Amino acid sequence: MIAVIKFLGTNCELDVCHAIKVAGGKPELVFFTEENLDNYSGAVIPGGFSYGDYLRAGAIASKMPVIKALRKMVDEGKPVLGICNGAQIGLEAGFSRGTLTNNINSRFICKWVYIRVENNKTPFTKYYKKGEVLKIPIAHAEGRFFADDETLDYMYRKKMIVFKYCDETGEVREEVNPNGSIDNIAGVCNENFNCLLLMPHPERASEKILGSDDGLRMFKGMIE
Repeated sequence: MIAVIKFLGTNCELDVCHAIKVAGGKPELVFFTEENLDNYSGAVIPGGFSYGDYLRAGAIASKMPVIKALRKMVDEGKPVLGICNGAQIGLEAGFSRGTLTNNINSRFICKWVYIRVENNKTPFTKYYKKGEVLKIPIAHAEGRFFADDETLDYMYRKKMIVFKYCDETGEVREEVNPNGSIDNIAGVCNENFNCLLLMPHPERASEKILGSDDGLRMFKGMIE
């Protein structure tokens, strides 16, 4: 059973539940007040606008009771996936390194993008080839990833950079960076690879009828 965490203001939890079902898993909505997730084999923190993105996107949600249970999951090696606002929450909670801030154009961006797989050794990327290009949409105003030089160097050494924005051929170029993220970074993981935090929405690319099913394998890998 996969826990799909519901915060006040999130709006992608039902989409995530559907994608998990399509991938062959069993989702269950769990409210942010839950303090024990021991009965779940993994968790997804979905996108949306928890608490209206006040203070900073994800800042308030990162202080809710369920975060302690999610941290225990991460520490135990269970798969935890944070999508968009879920990635913001995960970084605010310290599940990986770096931060997410306002898009470089200070505007909300909603469009299809291409991302390249940099690390296929995580549970979520095991069904992709390294260097494979995925077509997945984004929808965010605070998706610009940033880390200082020391942190970025550490993350590269530990292979914590999982996805980068690229063009449809897989070339990482400034022109295709939608939000100004340093090094075109679209998704990162923790040192143990079991917590993935990404801005693109794989649940919105889980069936061909949606325009792409490139995101479905993230859920299949997580479930397995």
